[in-house]
Amino acid sequence: MSTSKKINLGKRLQHIESMVTKQYDHIWDCCCDHGLLGAALLSRHAAPNIHFVDIVPDLMHELEHKLKQFFPKKPDPHTQWQVHCIDVTALPLQQLSGKHLVIIAGVGGDLMTELVRAIYQKNPACEIDFLLCPVHHQFTLRQQLIQFDFSLKAETLIIENQRFYEILLVSTEKISNSKINPIGSLIWQSNTPEQAKIAADYLKKTLDHYKRAQLSRKAEVQHIIDAYSTIAAQSFYL
Repeated sequence: MSTSKKINLGKRLQHIESMVTKQYDHIWDCCCDHGLLGAALLSRHAAPNIHFVDIVPDLMHELEHKLKQFFPKKPDPHTQWQVHCIDVTALPLQQLSGKHLVIIAGVGGDLMTELVRAIYQKNPACEIDFLLCPVHHQFTLRQQLIQFDFSLKAETLIIENQRFYEILLVSTEKISNSKINPIGSLIWQSNTPEQAKIAADYLKKTLDHYKRAQLSRKAEVQHIIDAYSTIAAQSFYL
């Protein structure tokens, strides 16, 4: 964490941070680790309240010390911050009025699915957007989001350190013509040859993964292979 206004973020966190608009009363940076993403949001006053959440006490004590050093809690008309050493499923959303953005990144899709389910079911009356970046099992996560009838606001596909990441911004709000696709929709649309190559490479890697799973473990994934195969013949460059 730096005292400068600009927080140095990696490509993945940069993309996540760029998808956060100033329409929220509370932003929750979950599984925040060293707090770089939340600090970047704090430095640009992305919301009146920025919350840092992780369940590891040592990490949160260290983070709170740094926040006090670089972002002193003096009266600030723009943004306040708070550190929560709690399980992500225990976010106290109902205790705070306004619109919430919950950011979860850096965990697998299976765990992320459980976290989103718990948060949504415990806070049914809250207006919540989720900004999600799973490290794998994206299909599982998308199926849960579809089951909850969430709306898709944005999605993107990036590569960092030779790893692909899907980033999804979804909402509990019902938005017309904003259905979530189980294999993604916007992530396959590209405006540059470079992005088209990322999409094509990601599709190949994904199909190869599920085909190996089918052969080695006889996993029931043919429906997933079929779904991804429908876009195999597409041109990714618009």
